[in-house]
Amino acid sequence: MKKDLPDWFVGGYGNVWLPYTQMQTADDALPVVATDGVTLELADGRRLIDGIASWWTACHGYNNPQMQEKMIAQVKNMSHVMLGGLVHEGAATLARRLADLLPGDLNYVFFSESGSVSVEVALKMAVQYWANLGEQGHNRFVCFQSGYHGDTTAAMSVGDNVSNDSGGMHKAFSGFLQQQFMRPFPRTKSELKEFSDFLRENRGEIAGVIMEPLVQGAGGMKFHGADILASISAACAENDVLLILDEIFTGFGRTGTMFACEQAGITPDIICLGKALTAGTVAMAATVATDRVYGAFLSDDPAKAFMHGPTYMANPLACAAANASLDIFRDEPVLDRVKRIEGHLSQSLEQFRGHPDVVDVRVKGAIGVIQMKNIRDPAKLRAKFADEGVWIRPFGDIIYLTPSFSMASHELAALTQAIDKVLNNNNLK
Repeated sequence: MKKDLPDWFVGGYGNVWLPYTQMQTADDALPVVATDGVTLELADGRRLIDGIASWWTACHGYNNPQMQEKMIAQVKNMSHVMLGGLVHEGAATLARRLADLLPGDLNYVFFSESGSVSVEVALKMAVQYWANLGEQGHNRFVCFQSGYHGDTTAAMSVGDNVSNDSGGMHKAFSGFLQQQFMRPFPRTKSELKEFSDFLRENRGEIAGVIMEPLVQGAGGMKFHGADILASISAACAENDVLLILDEIFTGFGRTGTMFACEQAGITPDIICLGKALTAGTVAMAATVATDRVYGAFLSDDPAKAFMHGPTYMANPLACAAANASLDIFRDEPVLDRVKRIEGHLSQSLEQFRGHPDVVDVRVKGAIGVIQMKNIRDPAKLRAKFADEGVWIRPFGDIIYLTPSFSMASHELAALTQAIDKVLNNNNLK
């Protein structure tokens, strides 16, 4: 252990089990002692510009004073109360605001604590929807290659991260998970027709189609157009199949509009929200259903009620954070900031297109992606970026940026300059 490490790190780090990490061989994690704006302060005094906003959550940056004020007031008054048979102002207000912001008749909000759980809720909701209507056998989902929807059991089953062929991180669980309809992502007219035909032929088994709109995030930051999204939605409507959109990553401005589905002019039957819902402060997620879906659960029969109930659902502190974040979206030109970031990334990342190790460069909203031919050691590359004063976490074959919307131009420039220095110093080996 280094001498400059704090006592809490020396005493407790050995008991921490990190995500996606081989603990026997991995280098020590970097000890963070404070956050400020868009930076992370380390125990050794270094300050790193956070290029990924803590896994895409801190959309307004860290320690936003408006959010802190609302959260402090809430924790002094009521930090938590169960939602079973009780309700509180923060939950009712947030549900109403989400319904007003979302397109169409997405009016019914079911709260949970994490994005992965919001997907679990959506899948259960879809299965029970058909059962409540008396249509038996709708127990499988159509999902797409390169899709990712979380690490819990059902969410893993609808993600393309199980097979050995795809190098999936969930391949250890392949024999444990329900088999879904995994499909290639349709992009051409003929592929979209084939997709629609598949829905028609298998409708009796399908509970729904689940997808990430416009950007498949953890599956490789792969983009598709709003026209493709609209066509998939149309195929679902034509074949009377529920469409579930996972906007845990794409929601709340990340792709340039408040929600990605707006760009296609569609309303899904169910939408999953999380991550930036509370702007990187407190864990919270939501699954929102249309009038049609919600209506199938209304009955004199208690068995037709939706049987799910996270202990901390609609946690008042998390609701305060989410409402404060929505206040910022309402009162400040946040989407204009996203547009500025998109322009900056489009211009600054273009320089890497001709790099011999780069396959592609793409930008959408506040998402910038450099796809590499190969990244042999992402952890080593991450350490090199930290040495340059930035926090960038490559995975698979991509180096990506998902900065806070509050990030200034000079801070964005520092991110791309660090990438330039690392890539051109032959640090990919």
